[in-house]
Amino acid sequence: MELPVAFCEEMKRILGDEYEDYLASMEESRKYGLRVNTAKISVEEFEKIAPFSLTKIPYVENGFYYDSEIQPAKHPYYFAGLYYLQDPSAMTPASRLPVEKGDVVLDLCAAPGGKATELAAKLKGTGLLIANDISSKRAKALLKNIELFGVENSFIVTEYPKKLQEYFTDFFDKILIDAPCSGEGMFRKEPSMVKAWEQNGPSFYAKLQEEILEQALPMLRPGGYLLYSTCTFSPLEDEGTVEKILAMDETMELVSMEGYENFTEGKPELIGSSDENIRKCIRIFPHKLDGEGHFLALFHKKNRKGVIRPHYQECRKGIKGEEKKLFEEFCKNLNRNFEAHRLESKNGMLYYMPEELPQMRGLRFLRSGLFLGEMKKNRFEPSQSLAMALAMNEYRNCLNLSAEDNRVIRYLKGETLSLTAEESALEDGWQLVCVDGYPLGWGKKKKGTLKNKYHSGWRLM
Repeated sequence: MELPVAFCEEMKRILGDEYEDYLASMEESRKYGLRVNTAKISVEEFEKIAPFSLTKIPYVENGFYYDSEIQPAKHPYYFAGLYYLQDPSAMTPASRLPVEKGDVVLDLCAAPGGKATELAAKLKGTGLLIANDISSKRAKALLKNIELFGVENSFIVTEYPKKLQEYFTDFFDKILIDAPCSGEGMFRKEPSMVKAWEQNGPSFYAKLQEEILEQALPMLRPGGYLLYSTCTFSPLEDEGTVEKILAMDETMELVSMEGYENFTEGKPELIGSSDENIRKCIRIFPHKLDGEGHFLALFHKKNRKGVIRPHYQECRKGIKGEEKKLFEEFCKNLNRNFEAHRLESKNGMLYYMPEELPQMRGLRFLRSGLFLGEMKKNRFEPSQSLAMALAMNEYRNCLNLSAEDNRVIRYLKGETLSLTAEESALEDGWQLVCVDGYPLGWGKKKKGTLKNKYHSGWRLM
């Protein structure tokens, strides 16, 4: 791979005697990673049913390497939301942000959702995840992955950080900022990044990062944690931006993260700093472990104080009349309770809203809460996102197919299915279609056939 001369000179300064090892690693094949969705299945259970050979990633609890010849995105378990495909080192930021049940969390630069889906899994259905990306096009991919993972306590926003700050000062317990950067750590994975680097290098992105952080820091509650990460090696964007964060807010302090023997500590000497705390940062190099390049810094905001967050439920209207009647009719086959005060109807679309969601009028967003379905004439039609948020035992009528059954692939392609004599005896109407006990979507049974209701935009091509 041909690398820019200026970049190579800087890497020599950063790596010293390790520079040749780095160059050699750039000629090797990239590594492929898979992260288990622990909101749906434990790591141990997934290992038992995994349909292909996997090797544990030693520095990410629910991460695995897989061979490049494998196509896990075409397996039914992918469509069941059991895992996410992600570069191994890119799994690290979300794994190092100490998210706990009940937290209110912001993923500021969230698309396409690799980190947001892991943050949601760590919340275990509690609290609130606000996932933001300024690009509405990229945010659509984010929304799909959030829905695929069965996340119901999220708010998908497409705003600039400055706008978010107006709504969310002192609001978040945890913030993850995987910042736009020059992408030096991705050169092996995406060679096109080299050309982009030549057009907009570290100086351009360091300024952008500073602007983002100036608006993001006030949104972190005192006592909260912020994880800053990049996929670049540039000291200007890494240690240099860390130093700016510390200067922006004197209550911010660097804290240590869970390490790994092949991680490299931050290097204050690269920016002429004497702050030894910068060594608490983590650098990931492709010549030292199987993954691409990354940088991580974890901050704690000191001086905890009580800040009261508004509850959106106080101004929620709920549902009534015909809509309530139709939804309750559908719920007769559900084995879970949707709390009435969290239901909201918008032009016939029914949503289940997170407890912690604030007033959002004036914000651009794609989705608030869990989209349950749509009111049609004389009926309620459940959504794809509702199917993905359910466990198989939460709906009474299920068609559970084996991953080896060729009808699973036909279902994912949108085809009508023929049922066996035993399946034909199931109750007519809505069926939750599952693969080995994990929901894929809906179908509508009538006698010996199942009309396919799988989301047309998600179909296997």
